[in-house]
Amino acid sequence: MNKAKAIVMSGLLALSMAGSMTSVAAAEVNVNANGGEKIRVLIEASASSGGVSTMSQSKAQLNSAKATYGKRWEFANGNSFSTEMTEKQFAALQKNKNLKVTKVDQVTVAADMRAAKKPGTVQATAQTPTQQVPWGIKSIYNNNNLASTSGGGGINIAVLDTGVNVNHIDLVNTVEQCKDFTTAAGLTNGQCNDANGHGTHVAGSALADGGSDKLGLYGVAPDSDLWAYKVLGDNGSGYSDDIAAAIRHAADQATATRTKTVINMSLGSSANNSLISSAVDYAYGKGVLVVAAAGNSGPAAGSIGYPGALRNAIAVAALENRVENGTLRVADFSSRGFTATDGDYVIGVGDVEISAPGAAIYSTWNNGGYNTISGTSMASPHVAGLAAKVWAQNPTWTAATLRTNLQNRARANDILGGRGAAVGDDYASGFGYARVQ
Repeated sequence: MNKAKAIVMSGLLALSMAGSMTSVAAAEVNVNANGGEKIRVLIEASASSGGVSTMSQSKAQLNSAKATYGKRWEFANGNSFSTEMTEKQFAALQKNKNLKVTKVDQVTVAADMRAAKKPGTVQATAQTPTQQVPWGIKSIYNNNNLASTSGGGGINIAVLDTGVNVNHIDLVNTVEQCKDFTTAAGLTNGQCNDANGHGTHVAGSALADGGSDKLGLYGVAPDSDLWAYKVLGDNGSGYSDDIAAAIRHAADQATATRTKTVINMSLGSSANNSLISSAVDYAYGKGVLVVAAAGNSGPAAGSIGYPGALRNAIAVAALENRVENGTLRVADFSSRGFTATDGDYVIGVGDVEISAPGAAIYSTWNNGGYNTISGTSMASPHVAGLAAKVWAQNPTWTAATLRTNLQNRARANDILGGRGAAVGDDYASGFGYARVQ
């Protein structure tokens, strides 16, 4: 696609600052005219006793509830929808045997502030970068003398995050879509403000292009097109229905525009969520590659967060700029997979797949400057950018073929440093470190 400073807005409608990854019930989101706190809920048709007539009754009740409370997002071919209501209304609706009513989970960003708060890690923001090519970018290119990056042309990277400062000098020329899924109206085109900084940081690592003057910062695949989708609030937390809607929208946009798309989700929850998992399956089925942070609950085994833990998402572990046993080291905060699946080179639920730089990562920030933070949030966009770069070089590949290629690249660069890291496929680094060369 051609680059343009103007944001391309589509009318087609079809989730850095939290610590460890958590999943919590829906919290207060707003207050109605009577002062009642409103919560986000999912309402589903439920034919508990079976039979066509019971399902018909359930759908009738579902439509009645939709008319009463309004629809935020619709799922399952119209058999469920999300909305907002008071706790009193929620309790009353739960008594309806024809409906299943549950609170919508929240999901948070996957940046590790334990690491980011260490002295000297967070740098003062500036209008010009102190590093044009940060250590992680040089490392993934396997070139310590790298002065700029290239590649990714024609590939979209959808950053589902806290938004992106699309006017940042090193990102403005990459922006193709800017959309907000967190507003009261649902999808809002041309709006993706990032008051947090996390999303802007993630986008920079994936595809910052050095700016028009080429004096700025470079990401892995600067010729890629940015789809900036705001799915998290300014506090770094968001709702699973908003995230699921954005995933499906990205997949539908990829189909509508007939383009290759990589989704990056530097966010997560400790528990699986059916809305997000079905949306990931939907996107993968439409040929979209899904990359997600592994989580920051390491070094405990079995701690990979969702959606990274899903089979159809690539879970990315975080590497430090520190050599141990002859290779880079998996950060202690990086979540681990299961020891029982060590060495099988098979991706199952809860497995880490690939490792990438994720500690002390320098990138773009929401004030127009730059910042250094750590987390698997920072590792994931390195892989998303690599995927875009490789896909642009092999445009006939499917997402599945591309994924296999990334796995093979990782196997060629085994990681031996960090707790749990070992020769071959291990529960700390997965297949290894996928690089450009």
